[in-house]
Parts: sequence; structure tokens; C-alpha cells
Amino acid sequence: MKLQKIDVIRDRIKNDFDKLKTEHPEQVKRRIDISFSTWIFGLETLEESMDRLSRFNVGYIEIGGDYGGPDVGCQADPEAVKKMLQKYNLKCSGICGFFCDTNALSTNNNFLRQTAKDYIIQEVRFCKAVGGIYLLVVPGTVGRSKTYDQSDFARSVLTLRSVADIFVSENVKCAVEPINAGEVPICSTIDSVLEYIKDIDHPGVQHINGDIYHMIREEASIPEAILKAGDKLINLHLSDSNRGPIGNGMMDMDTIIRALYLIGYNKEGHFVTGEPIGRGSDSYAITYGRHPEAFKEKLVKDTVEYFREREEAILA
Repeated sequence: MKLQKIDVIRDRIKNDFDKLKTEHPEQVKRRIDISFSTWIFGLETLEESMDRLSRFNVGYIEIGGDYGGPDVGCQADPEAVKKMLQKYNLKCSGICGFFCDTNALSTNNNFLRQTAKDYIIQEVRFCKAVGGIYLLVVPGTVGRSKTYDQSDFARSVLTLRSVADIFVSENVKCAVEPINAGEVPICSTIDSVLEYIKDIDHPGVQHINGDIYHMIREEASIPEAILKAGDKLINLHLSDSNRGPIGNGMMDMDTIIRALYLIGYNKEGHFVTGEPIGRGSDSYAITYGRHPEAFKEKLVKDTVEYFREREEAILA
């Protein structure tokens, strides 16, 4: 019987991975670093989030970019954040930037584009101060499925390029995230983000933040999209097909992990990051709520345990 296309891809990637494992065992020795995005825990202190990650032996934290002014958000006291990181034996992988109607790079409101530039500058400086590697940037407006007009992509390119020097001067990587078209009207695929990066044409904007939930909605094949992203991929958000923790849906995690090893992702400065935010088109809604402790612990436990389980299974 002729195989389905998805099975052909799965078999090819498995064969390539097995060949890598056999011929270059040293290249699969190091395990992939796991981080977790804490903004999904909702209304709690950053220290509560860090304590939870520490209890589940998560080594890295992706901090929500909640800057709202000099006295609002984690950025108000980076020294306190650094002390908490040391207290809980954590390192900051990066900052999850928030881009909505009030600070979108693509908006046709010039006042708000200025706000977006100021926001990026503050978040990059905070990222550098707490030892983070990347700032996640969304080209469009999260939660808006329609463009402002026909120039969203071009405006976003111009706005991000105009502030891109800060990434170089602070040695922080700009990780552009493709988000499904139902939530963000531009740059929904790896191909479109590669085009976006090419159009910006700046050394400060050269990396990608992937998300397998968005990929399952937009890409023909998640593993092939990972291979296409290659060394530009620096962070990969993890949630299952139902946007719950991995292992609770239909994601083919084995093939995804094999693809990551094939691009040499198991090296320092590259992360898989739990971000199981649940169903719905409003990505940021979870951050405003209060959630039971058992619920939040399950998000972390399921993500970390299942990723390590599948990683060890394919490496055995």
C-alpha cells in the first residue's frame, strides 16, 4: 500500500535521524534545553512562577514582556529579578514580547508605532540585564485577524528595521514569531517570516521563534518547517494540537524532536519552551486570569515530563 505523504515525511526524517545517531553519536549526546513561558500562569508574582519551575527542575524561564512604563512590569526592577533567578537556580532564556493594538509594529497609527519602538528598546535592555538570549517579536497585531490596510507588512518591516540597532548593541537576538492567520493577519508561516527577515535586511533581525501549535494550523508539515527554519530557529514554543500541554493531543512529538536534532538544535542558547495557553483566539486572555495551582502545576509537569520521555525514547 502506498504511504500517506505524512508517513513518507515521517519515515524520511526518522531515517536521517537514525543515520545521524549512528554515524555521529557525539552530535546527539547533549539534550535540548527546556524553558517555560510564565506569562501563561496569569495573575501571580514572578517569584511564584519561578518557585513552580524550580520545583519541576526547569532550568530556564521565558519572562513575559509586561513593560508598561518605568514603574510597571518586571522591567521596573531588573536587579530584583536577577536575585530571584539566582535564588531559584534559574536562567532567563528570553522575553516573550506582547504586541497588541496599543503597540503593534504594523499599525497605521504613527503614535502607536512609536510606542512599539519604545517598548522594544525597553524589553531588549531588560533582557540583557537579566541574562536573556532573545526577545520574541510579532510582526502584526495579536488578536486581530484583519489587516489595518494593505501596507501592514511594509510598515512592520520599516518599524522593526528602524529600531533593530538595539539588538546589535545589546547583543540580544530578535526572534520573530509566525502566528496563525486567525490571530495575526501577517507572517503566519516560516516562509513568510523568512521573507520578512530578508526584507528587513538587518543583522539585528535574523532569528525565528517557532510555535508548533501555530505550525499545525499553517504549515504543510511541522518537521519540514523546522528543517526550513534551520539555524535561524532559536526558540520553539510547545503546546499540543488542542493547545494544551504536549502529550494531550495529536502532535507527532517524536518527528518534531528528530527534526530539531537534525538542525543541531541541542546546543546552548536554543530552547523548547512550554506555552500551553489553551483554546481560543485571544492568545493573551490567559494572562489576565487567576488559575488554580493544580492547573498550573499540570501545565509544567506534563510539558517537561512528556518532552523528556519522547526525547529519551528516540535517542535510546
